[in-house]
Amino acid sequence: MLPHVETPNSANVAACCDKLLAERNTAPLSMKEAIALLRERTGTDRSDADLAGLIVKKAALLGVAVISDPR
Repeated sequence: MLPHVETPNSANVAACCDKLLAERNTAPLSMKEAIALLRERTGTDRSDADLAGLIVKKAALLGVAVISDPR
């Protein structure tokens, strides 16, 4: 497993993820939609897997349902 590496937009992506999940706290959120929204809002080039991991961790802390999309 690779160590966590801070990048210039790491905090921005995490904060944006928090905001996105807070906006959607009453309805399930599609993982594909969440990743697309984070990319659109932040311009990040982080991998889908990295963003999905961030979303899942934060959603679990906030009690937000995230739906895994079929590939």
